[in-house]
Amino acid sequence: MELDLLWIGIGLALFGYFIGDGLKNFKNPGASNAIQHMLEDDEEYKLIKQTDLHWFIGISKEDARTLVEEHPDIPHIMINGQMYYPRKQLKKWLLTIGK
Repeated sequence: MELDLLWIGIGLALFGYFIGDGLKNFKNPGASNAIQHMLEDDEEYKLIKQTDLHWFIGISKEDARTLVEEHPDIPHIMINGQMYYPRKQLKKWLLTIGK
């Protein structure tokens, strides 16, 4: 019985937090919340291996290889002979390449 009341209390506390967070941004629906902010900061430091580049972009392995060969200015980092692509910079670069 006591354990059930504990879970109800935790649920009510979480409910209150999320309602309060929603009301805080009620007049500004485009504002990001703390969870989105933490996820975006984490994304800035993630690296994509060269072997996974095709998966991230959504193209075939051969097309990814051709893209890297045709565009040597693609943002990348060499670590121990392995090429890595910073996720956030790669997204920005992909948006500008089509313009």
